[in-house]
Amino acid sequence: QVQLVESGGGLVQAGGSLSLSCTASERAFSNYNIMAWFRQAPGKEREFVAGINWSGGSTLYADSVKGRFTISRDNAKNTVYLQMNSLKPEDTAVYYCATERRWSIATKRFEYEYWGQGAQVTVSS
Repeated sequence: QVQLVESGGGLVQAGGSLSLSCTASERAFSNYNIMAWFRQAPGKEREFVAGINWSGGSTLYADSVKGRFTISRDNAKNTVYLQMNSLKPEDTAVYYCATERRWSIATKRFEYEYWGQGAQVTVSS
């Protein structure tokens, strides 16, 4: 059974920083998997935020977070991270980590089979 558990998030003022972690079961962190972060704001579709390949040598970001968010992973700890800086009220959402065994970073929700339970991030103005 593949399991992903997010932690972190919370409430921060605009301009502040937060970090998220997602720890996966060993099976989920097998070779050649992609790890990604998505987010879903109330009344909106779930959208891709950032993704990283197995080695960490390739990353991809949504234009809306580029330059502010950083995705990284520690395969020894089966953990992927999302460092969020210069947060804006429009970053408020539930953030989900996801994984799929594939070579390239996917950006569509349907391309990921395994999901975490979500972590709330709220940015006040």
